[in-house]
Amino acid sequence: MKIIAAKVIVCSPGRNFVTLKITTEDGIYGLGDATLNGREMAVVSYLSDHVTPLLIGRDARRIEDVWQYLYKGAYWRRGPVTMCSIAAVDTALWDIKGKALNVPVYQLLGGASRDGVLVYGHANGPGLEETVQAVADYIKLGYKAIRAQSGIPGLQSTYGVGRGKLYYEPAEKNAPLEDASSSELYLNFVPRLFKRLR
Repeated sequence: MKIIAAKVIVCSPGRNFVTLKITTEDGIYGLGDATLNGREMAVVSYLSDHVTPLLIGRDARRIEDVWQYLYKGAYWRRGPVTMCSIAAVDTALWDIKGKALNVPVYQLLGGASRDGVLVYGHANGPGLEETVQAVADYIKLGYKAIRAQSGIPGLQSTYGVGRGKLYYEPAEKNAPLEDASSSELYLNFVPRLFKRLR
């Protein structure tokens, strides 16, 4: 089951999500996420220029061999760009193997280990009341864990607070957005937010 193609897909304008699609000679393809928030295009370059050419012709079933080859075959090891890229390859190859054997990947990795998982909603708003309302909206949806972040009075922007209805801060086209920070303003405001949430 030789790899015949590896394509890097960049999507979501304003915030780059990176997906790696690996295709075998049998027509089976696997997908792996290669998103590295804030450095997405570095991963795209690493995958396109260095990793995908090395995959062509390799056996997609030899997942551990490919992982070791990509990890140990480079002089410079580790780091977020390299490891994010290798993780995308690894995930895509497991996806291929699961499809080829017609079983969910979790069965290949030892079977299910839980019936559910606790997740959280990211509630935020430009001010206290908007944040409280966003938390209430998540409670109505049935969330038991909610991350609450609010704009801080006196600061133009606050890390973790999206713009408008965006849940995440959009990726910046040029330089990353630099938030002014003030421990004093933050520590004076947050207790009021949690008191109101309680």
